[in-house]
Amino acid sequence: MGRRRHHGRDPRADVPPVSDPRTVEETQALLAAGGYVADRALATTVHLALRMGRPLFLEGEPGTGKTEIAKVLAKTLPRHLVRLQCYDGLDLSAAAYEWNHARQLMAIRLAEAAGETDREAIERGIYDRKFLQARPLLQALEGEPAVLLIDELDRADEPFEAFLLEILADFQITIPELGTVKAMAPPVVIITSNRTREVHDAVRRRCLYHWVDYPDAARERAILRVRAPGLPEKLSAQIVAFVQKVRDGDYFKLPGVAETIDWAQALAALDAKELEPGAVDETLGVLLKYQDDIAKLKGAEAARLVSEAVAAAAG
Repeated sequence: MGRRRHHGRDPRADVPPVSDPRTVEETQALLAAGGYVADRALATTVHLALRMGRPLFLEGEPGTGKTEIAKVLAKTLPRHLVRLQCYDGLDLSAAAYEWNHARQLMAIRLAEAAGETDREAIERGIYDRKFLQARPLLQALEGEPAVLLIDELDRADEPFEAFLLEILADFQITIPELGTVKAMAPPVVIITSNRTREVHDAVRRRCLYHWVDYPDAARERAILRVRAPGLPEKLSAQIVAFVQKVRDGDYFKLPGVAETIDWAQALAALDAKELEPGAVDETLGVLLKYQDDIAKLKGAEAARLVSEAVAAAAG
C-alpha cells in the first residue's frame, strides 16, 4: 500500500452521505426494526450523523442503551460491527495497528541468508503491509463498510484521545513507516462515554453529540414490549413504575434499562403476574448490583415502593 497525500482539500468532500434512511422517521423505524425504541431527539441525532457522515458521541449513565445503538445500526444498515472496548492503559498498538516484529526479524534473516546486503532495501521490505497487524481502528477503515464502536472512551487515558483525532476528522490513519491509510468506505463511528471523566473538547468538536438519558415511563414500557415480549401488561407497568421510583432515590448505582429488562425477564421466569414485596426482595440482585443498595431497598422500603408502583400503574 503506497502513500496517499492530500493537498488542502476537505476530506469530508470525499465522504458520500448514507442514502438510507432518508428521514428521521425512517431512522426511528430502522432502530425499531433492530429492537431499539428511540425517542425523536435521539433518532434525529442518529439520522444527522448518518446523513452528514459525522461521528456520533453518546454520553450518559451506564445502562441507558448507548452501546446498543451501535449494535442495532450494524445489524439494520447492515454493516460489520468493529468494537474497540476502551480501558486504562489502552495504546495505539492495541487500538490501531502493530508491526509483527517476529515476522520482520524472520524476513531480515532470510534476506541476509539470500545474500542481500542493501540495508535500506531490507528496511523498506520489512515495512510492507503484510507485516502489519490491524487492530480495530485500522480494521474499520480497511475492511467492508463498518460501524466502528469506540466503547466507554472515558475509561481510557486522556492521551489516548489524541490517537483518535485523525480518524474522527478524516477517516484515516497515518502510519509513519507506511503512509496514510484512508477509508474507501468511511465507517459509521459511535463513541460512548459514561462520563467517569470529561472527554476532551477536541474529540467532542469532531462529533455530533447526544446525551442518552434514562427513558420516561411510557418509553420504558415500550422497550419492555419489544425486549420482554409476553410479559403481562399489568406487570410491565408495575415494573416500570417501581424502577422509575428507584431512580428517584439515593443509590450508588441506579438501575439502567438493561437491568429493567433483566428484572422483567426474571420475574416472568418466576411466573409473576403482578409485583409483590416478597418477589421483589428475592430478585433485587437482578435490578441492583451493589449490596449496600440492596440492603437499603430491601424490606420495608421495597414494600412501600411496590405499593406506590401498583397504585401508579393502576392510575
